[in-house]
Formats: sequence, C-alpha cells, structure tokens
Amino acid sequence: MASDDVWGLSCKRPVSPAPVLRPRPYPKSCQVTAEDDIVEFYSGRVRDIRALHATAARRWRGFANSRLAVFVLAGAAVWWTAISKDQRRLLPTFALIAAIVLFVVLVALSSRARARVVRLADLIAINEEGVFRVRREWSALEHRHWNAVPVSHPYAEDLDVFGSASLVQLFPALSVAPGRTTMASWLLAASAPAELTLRQQAVAELKDKADWRDELVLHTRRINIDAERLQALQNWAEQHDRLEDGRWINRLAMALPVTAAILAIARALGLVTHAYWLMPLALGALLTMRFRRALKLALAQVQGQRNVLRGYAGVAQTISDSHFDSALLQQTHRQLGGDDAGAARQMRSLETLADCADVRLSPMLHFFVQALTLWDFHVVHLLNVWKRTAGAHIAPWMEALGAVESLAALATLAHDNPDWVFPNIGTEKPAKLEATALGHPLLAASGRVANDVVLGPPGTLLFVTGSNMAGKSTLLRAIGLNVVLAQAGSVVCALKMRCAPVSLYTSMRVQDSLERGVSYFMAELERLKLIVDAADATHRASGPTLLYLLDEILHGTNSAERAIAARHVLAHLIAVGAIGAVTTHDLQLADNDVLVRAAQHVHFREDFARTPDGRPSMHFDYQLRPGKATSSNALKLLELVGLATDHNGLTP
Repeated sequence: MASDDVWGLSCKRPVSPAPVLRPRPYPKSCQVTAEDDIVEFYSGRVRDIRALHATAARRWRGFANSRLAVFVLAGAAVWWTAISKDQRRLLPTFALIAAIVLFVVLVALSSRARARVVRLADLIAINEEGVFRVRREWSALEHRHWNAVPVSHPYAEDLDVFGSASLVQLFPALSVAPGRTTMASWLLAASAPAELTLRQQAVAELKDKADWRDELVLHTRRINIDAERLQALQNWAEQHDRLEDGRWINRLAMALPVTAAILAIARALGLVTHAYWLMPLALGALLTMRFRRALKLALAQVQGQRNVLRGYAGVAQTISDSHFDSALLQQTHRQLGGDDAGAARQMRSLETLADCADVRLSPMLHFFVQALTLWDFHVVHLLNVWKRTAGAHIAPWMEALGAVESLAALATLAHDNPDWVFPNIGTEKPAKLEATALGHPLLAASGRVANDVVLGPPGTLLFVTGSNMAGKSTLLRAIGLNVVLAQAGSVVCALKMRCAPVSLYTSMRVQDSLERGVSYFMAELERLKLIVDAADATHRASGPTLLYLLDEILHGTNSAERAIAARHVLAHLIAVGAIGAVTTHDLQLADNDVLVRAAQHVHFREDFARTPDGRPSMHFDYQLRPGKATSSNALKLLELVGLATDHNGLTP
C-alpha cells in the first residue's frame, strides 16, 4: 500500500508493482515480454488513479453543493435578521455569522478538493503518456518545443534527436528551462567518462522510484519559460535596484499611508475638521508618478510568473525532502539546501512576492491599492531584500534543478525499457565500439530487430551493403542514437555495449539549399569537409576518436567520379585514425588497396517470392550478415508497386 503523500489524498490505494523481468533468450522474446509488462505497469497505475480521481471529484462536487446550500441559508439569515425586531435579532445574527464562517470553511475545503482533482488528472495524463512512449505511439505524444539546433550540428538532425518521433519524446515532460536546456546539452555533446559514471549511478537509483518521478513531473509541467527568460530572471536576481539607493523612499512609502490612515480616523472621530488625510495621499500619488518607470522595471521579471516560480519551488522541495545514495544526487541535494535559506523556501518566498506583484495585472484594483498603501514600493523593497538573501544562489540552484530533472528523465527511459543496459565507457586504446544485440531506440520492442555490431579499431571501417529498404540506414541510426545515449549517461538499446569516448559525426540527410545556392552534391561535400576537418583536428590534438556514420556517401553525382571521391575521403579518415560505418549500394566502392585492408564487410538481404496467384512479395529480416551483399532489388520493388518492367524499360 502506498501512502497518501504521493497521491495527495487522505486515503490508501493499491499500487501496481514494478514488473519483475526474467532473462529470456536473445533477442526478441525478452523484449516483447518487457514491453507488455511496462504497458501493464502504467495501465494499472492509470486505473488506480482514475478510481481516486472519481472519489475526489465526488468529494469536490459535494463541497460545491454544500457551499451553495450554505450561501442560500446565509441569504435567508440576512432576510431573517432584517425582518426581526431589535430584541429578537440575536438568534438570526448568530445564524448569519455561523453561515458566513461555514461558507468560508467550505470554500477552503472546496479549493483543496479541486486541487486534488487537478493533481490526479495530471497524474493520469503522465501515466497514460508512459503507455504511448513504450508503444512508440508518436502521434499520441505531446510535441514539446525544444530550442532549434543548427543544421551544421554533427549529428542531431540525422539521428532524430529532436522533433517528431524523436529521441526526446521518449522522455517525460521536462521544464522548458532549465530541464530541456540541460538535457539538450547532454545529448548534443559528449561528457567525460567520470561524469558519465556518476550519472549512471544516479539514473540507476531513480529508475524504480516511479512515484517520485511523477511528483517531479507534476511540478515541471508548470514551468514554461525558456532559457532566455530564465537567464533574464537570474540577471535580475543578481542586480542591485536603484530604488534601494535611498532609504528615504522606503521610509516615505511607509509613512505616507500610515499618516493618511491616522488622519482619516481622526477626521471620522471629529478630532480634526478638515480632510487632511488627502494630503499624504496626494504626496503618495506624486511619488508613484516620479518612480513609475523604475517600479515597472523592478517588478517586470516576477510579474505573471507565480505558477513558474511555484513549479521551481515544487521541484526544489521534492528534491530537498528526499534522501539519496548516489554521489551526484547527494551533491545536488546539498547544493539546493534544506534550511530557511534553501532553494525551496526561497523560491516559495519569491512566488509569494510575485503574487503580490500581480496586483498590477488588475488595473482598477491596483489603482486603489496603490493610492491607499503605495503597494508597489513595499513589494519592490521586499524583492530587494530577497535579492540580497538569495539572488546570488539562483544560478547554481537552476543548474542543480536541471541536472536532477535530466537524471530523472533518463531514469524514466531506463524504467520504460528494462532490457536496456548501461554501457561501459572505457578509455582503453585502441578505441572500439562493441555492442551485442544493438537495436534502434525509436522502434517499439515488439518490432525491433537487434544486431551485433563492432566498429574499430582505428584503421578499419564497417562496410554495410544491401538492397533498398533492407535496413542499412536504420543500422547507422541505431549505432548513432545509442552512442548519443551512452555519452549522456543513459542506458542503451542493447544487451551489452562497450564504447570508447568518441566524437560523433554523421552524413545521412544532406539537403540542397536554394537560399544558399548550394546543390545537393555541394551540400554533401560541405558535410564531408566538416567531418574530415574534425577528424584532422582530433588526430592532431589526440582527443577522443572520431566516429563517423556515412549513409550512401556522395550519391549526388555520377558513379565514376563518386567512387573516386568516396575512396579518397574514406582513405583519409582511415589514415587519421577515425572509426566508423559506411552504407552503399556500390559493391565495388571498397575495391581499393587501402579500403580492402580496412573494410569489414557486412550486409542485409531480402527474400523475394510470388504468391500462388502470381503477385510479387518481398520479406526483410533485417539481420546483419558477414560479407558483401550479392543481390539488389530495385527492379523487384518496381514490380512490387505495380510498375512492371521488361528488358527495354517500363511497360505501360
């Protein structure tokens, strides 16, 4: 039984147990069973939460109906008091007071009940999304915005790291900033092996904490400001406000409303004969006019950000209230602190001040409140007090929040794919990538075919041949995406994987550009130049080995020149110690002394048959086999789609 602390209701509820997975024969039977188990895990949680949601909704409706009834009774008590004679008004007066008190209590209870209903509805959505992730139902997943990545990035566009049906959609919701900013930085650049070891330990610790991760997502869903807006908030928190240059402003802003109140009371009691209380109000109006621009700028960064700040506070509180064993999580826990000066308490204080600043969003209300109390001056003063206390800490706090969010997202990926493993990121030489049962992370387990892959050592390359649609490009993307995951600290889609630190570059989705006046072939050359330059720089600096993935190298020109150019590029990459894989339809591309010695040939094949009624059919098993491909299927595919051929060309 799980406690009500997680679910937010004062009751107990059964929790679907985490699936227990038994080792099964490699490669597919385990994957299918694991997928079904995880789907059932999320489906069970959805059923449990729906039952709680129905109960909470009934309770909320009950409070709402009771509130309406008490409101009617309060109206009756007012009428009763009005028609009663002076000596008989005591009872209806007590009835009216009791009705008002009860109404206020019911409003509070109804508000809490509504918050629980909303919370449980969010939990339902979070766990339903888990089902969609596991099944790779991309159209059902929310498309979340990530910052655009330049097309010149070494691999992001080619490997579907971002966008629709992409790697980042396998993660639960992260805050726009710092969550997605941090995760993007991990996915777009390799980290040091020592850092990856710490991340793996943290991910392993969070993997089975489904309730804790759901709690984190509940708060991160509130946070919708981007990295630029967050940076502006951090800059504001570290800046000194010029309104604080003279303490006389604060003292005057406090004295004028107090003086006005005293003079108004004195006028009401007849102690003074004139409306002197208008004088301090007039001075307050002049003070507001004098500093209206400064007040607006001082309040702009927090105005309208109450929910965002509440989200940050919630994330910080969830982390601060937890105990961790892994070193990286312990470090972030200490960084956020748990005392009165800690991130959670200070962010809640800032949330309260933002709520006060939001009075400006109601112009009529703000006019009267500002006129009577000089409200904005007091809020700005308290914000500056907050800056002096916590302003310098907000940047490291956000760094810690982004790291924990990203670790929790990687832990969710590990939980959703229990057959995946942590790779061994070794620094031994020579550099190699070895994987057993490597699969494409974006394919559902039930439809994924795994293959053993070896890249390296330097001086060799994997030469992949095969027919159209046989799986060559999918293999390259599977290698690339798993390297990206490995160098972010995540589990990988394999039964075993060992990889040296590498600098990953790909050339797979090259496009021409009318805007830049670049042809397809020129775009290919520019991409290859980027890879060759990076390989040269890595070789000169003795940095991480460059790993390249080239899909149909230089197929934007004629076959004769293509072969010469491609052999030259590949020979150069081999000479500078890069490792990689190349796919091609050109079975003679490797017929070169350097490439003959370096190439490790593997291929995919297909089976072509005819049904009893003579219709063509084709089957791909997507299994990698040693050696060169011995067949092609372009003409067979023409026939398969109804474009029958003869020896001279297409037949009508």
